[in-house]
Amino acid sequence: MTSPLNHLPSAKEVGTYDPDTLASNFSDLHPPLTPRQAMIESQRCLYCYDAPCVEACPSDIDIPSFIRQISENNINGAAETILEANILGGSCARVCPTEILCERSCVRNHDAECQPVLIGLLQRHATDNMQFDSHPFKRAASTGRHIAVVGAGPAGLSCAHRLAMLGHQVTIFEAKQKPGGLNEYGIARYKMTDDFAHKEVEFLLEIGGIEIQYGQRLGESLELATLHKQYDSVFLGLGLGASRALGLTGEQAPGLMPAVDYINVLRQADDLGTLAVAQRCIVIGAGNTAIDMATQMARLGATEVTLVYRRGIEAMSATDHEQEIAKANGVRMVTWAQPDEILLDDQGRVAGMRFAKTYDQAGGLTTTGETFEVVADAIFKAIGQDFEGESLRDATAAELARDGERIHVDEMFRTSLPNVYAGGDCVKPGQDLTVQAVQHGKLAAHAIHQALAAKQEAA
Repeated sequence: MTSPLNHLPSAKEVGTYDPDTLASNFSDLHPPLTPRQAMIESQRCLYCYDAPCVEACPSDIDIPSFIRQISENNINGAAETILEANILGGSCARVCPTEILCERSCVRNHDAECQPVLIGLLQRHATDNMQFDSHPFKRAASTGRHIAVVGAGPAGLSCAHRLAMLGHQVTIFEAKQKPGGLNEYGIARYKMTDDFAHKEVEFLLEIGGIEIQYGQRLGESLELATLHKQYDSVFLGLGLGASRALGLTGEQAPGLMPAVDYINVLRQADDLGTLAVAQRCIVIGAGNTAIDMATQMARLGATEVTLVYRRGIEAMSATDHEQEIAKANGVRMVTWAQPDEILLDDQGRVAGMRFAKTYDQAGGLTTTGETFEVVADAIFKAIGQDFEGESLRDATAAELARDGERIHVDEMFRTSLPNVYAGGDCVKPGQDLTVQAVQHGKLAAHAIHQALAAKQEAA
C-alpha cells in the first residue's frame, strides 16, 4: 500500500528537529500527578452527594467515590470504580475533554477556587497506578451464546468486554492490524504516549472469552448477512472511515491529504525523524483533529503552520484548551475564510491555497468577494469524517435504516435488523467522543444480554 506521505517533502529537505527535541516535543502533554500531588488534589473534592460532575460524565463514572478512594490511598479501589463504568478509563483520562464535561461542572469551578478539581488527572493517577494480581472483573458462568463485534475501536472493545463479563463468547472483527481504533491510530502522539493504547487493550482482553480477528473489513472480506446467520447477535462499532471532500479541483494533487491519514502514520512511526514534514502547511478545520494535526506539524519542525476555519473562533468545535495548545506551539489561526482554490506548481503539486473571506449573515455563511492566498507545501484537511457506506453494501446491511448517512438505533442501540446493534460514531451524531463510544458499547452489551436472556426464558 502506498504511504500517504509519499508526496510530501522528505524530512531532510526541511530540516526537522534533532532526535532529542523530537522526543521532548512528543513527550506526555500532561505529565501525571505524583502520589503527593494526587493526595492533595483528591482532598479538594467535596464528595458531593448529588455530584454534578457525574451528571456531566458520559460514562457515568462515580467520580466522588473514586476520588475519595484515592484520598484514602486505595488506588486499586479507585481504579475498579472507574473501570466498572468505563473499561477504557485510562485512555479517556488522557483524551477526554474534561474541561467541558466533569471539570466544567465541578462545584469548585469558580474564580474564588482558581480551578476545578483535576478529575482527569486523578482518574489517570488511579488507572496508571493500579496493581491487580489478576483482571479485576470476572466472567459470569458461560451463557453458551456467541456475539460478533465489528470494529475494535472504543465502542467495540467496550461492548466486547461487558459481554464477556456477562458470560458470553465474543469474536471481534477488525479491519486493521492493531486494535484500538482512534486511540491507536487517530489521537495526537503527545496525548497517548508509551504505546498506552495497545497496553490498555491487552489489559481489557485479560478477562478472557474475547477473540480478535484482524484484516476483516465489513463490505470486503466480511458480510453482515454471514454474521447475522452465524452469531446470536451482532454489534457494529464501525466508526467513521471516510474523510470529507473539499469539493475543489486538484484535491487529489500531491501534497494534499486528510489529516487523519498523516496522524495515522505519525502514531505508528518508530522514528519521527524519518517522517515527511512540509515546511509550510495549511490545516483546514476547526475540531480537535485539526488542532492535533497543526500542533504536531509544528512540533515536528514545520516553520509555518496555518489553521484556517470558515467561521469565527467562538464557533470552533475544538475546546479553548485545545486552541491554546495550538497557539502555544506557534500555529497561526485564520478565521472567517473558506477554501476557494487549490494552487498548484508547474509539476502539479500543492503550492498553496486561495481563500474567500466570509461573514455571518442571519446565521448563514456568505463570502465578501475578497480573497487571499496562503503559500504552502502541504494542505491537510480536517473537516470531518463521514460514514463509509461501502461497509454496508451487502444485501442484509443495505436494509439497515439510517439517520442521514449514519445507522439508526433506538434507545437500546438496536438497529432496524433483529439481533443487530450499533454504537459509537457510526450512529446518529452525538458528541463523537471516545468516552461516549465506550458508553454506547457498554449499554449495547447490556441490551444484547437482556434480549438473549428474554429469548431463553421464552423458549
